[in-house]
Amino acid sequence: MAEITANSLRFHVQRLPAPADADPRRPVVVFLHGLVVDNLSSFYCPLALPVARAGHEVVLYDLRGHGRSERTPTGYDARSAVADLVAVLGALGLGHRPVHLVGNSYGGTLALHAALARPDLVVGLTLLEPPLSGAWVENMVDTLSAAALGLEDSTVPAELTSLRLRKAANLTAIADELLNRTSLIDDIAASRTFTPADYARLHCPVLTVCGEHSELVPGAQELAKNAPRCALEILPGLGHDVLKETSGVLRAAVLAHLDAVTGALVP
Repeated sequence: MAEITANSLRFHVQRLPAPADADPRRPVVVFLHGLVVDNLSSFYCPLALPVARAGHEVVLYDLRGHGRSERTPTGYDARSAVADLVAVLGALGLGHRPVHLVGNSYGGTLALHAALARPDLVVGLTLLEPPLSGAWVENMVDTLSAAALGLEDSTVPAELTSLRLRKAANLTAIADELLNRTSLIDDIAASRTFTPADYARLHCPVLTVCGEHSELVPGAQELAKNAPRCALEILPGLGHDVLKETSGVLRAAVLAHLDAVTGALVP
């Protein structure tokens, strides 16, 4: 584990080097986690280690305000997140390398923003349960606002109660800071909704994975319909828990997609 300074902020970063004999033309794989109670550790065992062993350099980092990264009062909008990503890669000396982004939940939304803003940098996307529609934004703002009120009353959200007491207390403290002492909720509320025209100019290969019962499937279908090179995989019996519940199936799908992306870069 390491801390670096990027975009004038302190970020907690985990970097997994590729094997010594790996082709340096392979894309760097960067993992982007979800909101509030999520952090880089969600990816470490199920996906990051297998991807590194497959020959890719891997970068995981806690997003601004999350995990062990610096918590600022503002700057939780997508544009700032993309600037943070580019700065982190630059601080690691990887700004010149092609990048494949793997984003879970809101991390998938940020990955899509990055691909649209920096097509010169992002050569592939893997989006796991990405929230893409305007309806999701409204629902998330309502959920975060309710959670903020609960945390002010020292009420632990249900998703935290199953965790060990110490970890739950730590995550609750982080959530309290994010929801009640930063602009995160307002920044999410002001998010711009993606349009079919946005998807049409997304020319890198995209794999989108959703659970069968997830409310995010319609948005993923809209992406797959309009993006030139997007494959959609629906996993049966699951909701918004793809990363937690399908490590074997998901690992195979992600590695196969990475092989295809890499094959186009490394003849």
